[in-house]
Amino acid sequence: MSIQILLADDHPIVREGFKTLLEREGLRVIGEASDGHEAVRLARTLHPDVAVLDLSMPLLNGLQAAQEIVTACPRTRTILLTMYTEDHYVLEAIRAGVRGYVVKRQAVTDLVQAIREVANGAIYLSPSVSQAVVQAYLGKTDLPPDPLSSRERQVLQLVAEGKTTKEIAELLGVSIKTAESHRTHIMEKLDIHETAGLVRYAIRRGLIQP
Repeated sequence: MSIQILLADDHPIVREGFKTLLEREGLRVIGEASDGHEAVRLARTLHPDVAVLDLSMPLLNGLQAAQEIVTACPRTRTILLTMYTEDHYVLEAIRAGVRGYVVKRQAVTDLVQAIREVANGAIYLSPSVSQAVVQAYLGKTDLPPDPLSSRERQVLQLVAEGKTTKEIAELLGVSIKTAESHRTHIMEKLDIHETAGLVRYAIRRGLIQP
C-alpha cells in the first residue's frame, strides 16, 4: 500500500509541483492545505502517514502545525519544508517532534527519500543541515528555549502578519480581552514593547518570512 501524504503549502503552484513529483514516485497525496490551521484539521480527519508542511505558512506556521499534529495524530509523521538551515531552526523542529527537515532548494531530490525514511520510523535531515544538530539534541546540549508558549507563538505570528487584536481573537476563538492579554505577556516576556520589534523577533524565529 502506498504511503499516504498530506501536503501543506500556501502556494498552489508549489503544491501542485510537489504533488506531481510524489505521485510519479508512487506516493499518494490524500489532502492539500494552504495554511497551518487547515493542515491540522485535515490531519485529524484523514490520518495521513506523513504530513509535509511548509515552515512559512500564514495564520499558523509549519512548526506550530507540526506540534499540533504530533499531539492530535501520533501515528502521523511530520516533515518540514524550509529555506532555513541554521542550527536553532533545526533543533526547534526536532524538539517539537518533527521527523524530517528538508531544505527547499534540495526538495526535488530529497523529499521522496525523506518521506520514505520518515514513514519507516527514521529521522531525515537534508544533507546541507549540520549533523551536529542531532548530536547536540541527543547529547542534550540544548539551545536556549523559546520563552513563549505555543499559544503565544501563534499570537506573535498573527501580530507580525498585521492582524488586529479583534482579528486575532476571532481566528483563535478567544475573547478580545484574552487576545490582548496574550499580546501583553509576549511583550513582557521578550522585553519588546513595539510592533516593529515583535515583527523582527518573529522573522528571526522563522515564524514569518521577511
